[in-house]
Amino acid sequence: MNDYRFDDIDLSHEYKYSFSVAVTETMMDLFMNMSGDENPLHIDEAYALEEGFKGRVVYGMLSAALYSRLVGMYLPGKNCLLQRIDSHFHAPVYIGDRLEVSGFIKKKVELGHMLVISAQITNQDNVIVNTAKIEAGCLK
Repeated sequence: MNDYRFDDIDLSHEYKYSFSVAVTETMMDLFMNMSGDENPLHIDEAYALEEGFKGRVVYGMLSAALYSRLVGMYLPGKNCLLQRIDSHFHAPVYIGDRLEVSGFIKKKVELGHMLVISAQITNQDNVIVNTAKIEAGCLK
């Protein structure tokens, strides 16, 4: 876990991080139980295939939730709170996909000690499945 504070960030240096995660059926089940989203595209393999997908479609918000790990653990880490995510979904994610979550600190905003982070998620085929602009408030 990183522990950058707002004043530690000097944008003449590059602050970037990436990690990978394999999406599992257990993750899907936990997300369904937590969210209550029982859309058949997410829970019924036959239905998803019938509708032209390669299998059950992973919840978009499950994959986007990985941005919380990016910010809260790495960019900048324990001294911040995620304030805003502008997330765009570009391609479906499937159970078994290996996702690479990456981001870099793009900008510092003095008012509110805010960091702007540019992030994206790609799958094992290097297809961009999600992009995001993230704002995180940081301890000074």
